[in-house]
Amino acid sequence: MNTNEHKFPIILSIDTSCDETSVSVTGGLKILSNVVWSQSKIHAKFGGVVPAEARRQHEMKLNWVVQKSISLSKINIKNLDAVAVTVGPGLAIALGVGINYAKALAVKLHVPLIAVNHLEGHILSPLTTTQNSKVKIQKSKLLKFPAFGIVVSGGNTLLVYSEKIGLYKILAQTIDDALGESLDKSARLLGLGYPGGALLEKFAKSGYSEKYPFPLPMLGRENNGQYSYSGIKAAFSRLYNGLSENDKITKQVVYDLAASYQKVAFDHFFRVTSKILTNNLQPTTRNLLVGGGVAANVDFRKRVRRMCKKLNLAPLFPYSKRLYGDNAAMIGVAAYFKYLKKDFADPEKIDRLPDLKINEWV
Repeated sequence: MNTNEHKFPIILSIDTSCDETSVSVTGGLKILSNVVWSQSKIHAKFGGVVPAEARRQHEMKLNWVVQKSISLSKINIKNLDAVAVTVGPGLAIALGVGINYAKALAVKLHVPLIAVNHLEGHILSPLTTTQNSKVKIQKSKLLKFPAFGIVVSGGNTLLVYSEKIGLYKILAQTIDDALGESLDKSARLLGLGYPGGALLEKFAKSGYSEKYPFPLPMLGRENNGQYSYSGIKAAFSRLYNGLSENDKITKQVVYDLAASYQKVAFDHFFRVTSKILTNNLQPTTRNLLVGGGVAANVDFRKRVRRMCKKLNLAPLFPYSKRLYGDNAAMIGVAAYFKYLKKDFADPEKIDRLPDLKINEWV
């Protein structure tokens, strides 16, 4: 056990679920360090993540990222209380790199090993705190369970109801592409590069979002609890190709296309989400936890706040933009609650679970 001044368990967490190599040291909900080494520039030339290359980069950088995170945390590695690692969902061969490293480190230090669901990390990311006492006080006053949670990322789009931390019921999820994935692919079609979501947002600010109206998916079927982005993505592709064939792709056209696509993508998400939240509101449910890379989008967060105001919900977001995308600090927060329950993994049995669902994690 740790012998330093921190009264909460000190956990080193590792996330190698996709193309970020991340390691964090947390003390309870407080982030002591959070190092994220992104591979996005490496994968950009391929237009997307190449799994074998992702694994190779994780193998090359993970030990360096671990040492960097420990150094920044000012924690002696011998004082760690546990080691945590993402086991899924994610790229199988990428997950394996982090799991193997975490197993070896936990065994070497004689500390518990904690297996964490990447999606639970995103849901709980708004609970992270810093040395800033105001952040802690504000969140402790606001947060109450049961609560709702949304994850909007490159690989997942889902809405959940949580009776308590560790217990989740899926209320709505995508049946094809994730919201973040659809934004990235549309940005790629426009030649904006990878990852494209942030670039699409930037270009959309200069565009007219009503210029190219797209049909809303699931119109009239929002009660089904299904998000779907394959249809509008295909419509967007047809429109772009038609404009290209007629040499009508100007810079302003790209701005307008970006704005129009982002609008319909968000319109669909919030139509379904608002309907499902309304149908599942309980007198005691007052919070909506928001996580995932798409939530870094300023317009998206504005729309979350507007929706929550109508539904009398209090939205909670991560305190830093760095905590929206994949990172190990959110894994550390999820691991903290598992540590309190002594929910530890057997180093001999822990394995990667690339298709893991949030409601399978109880």
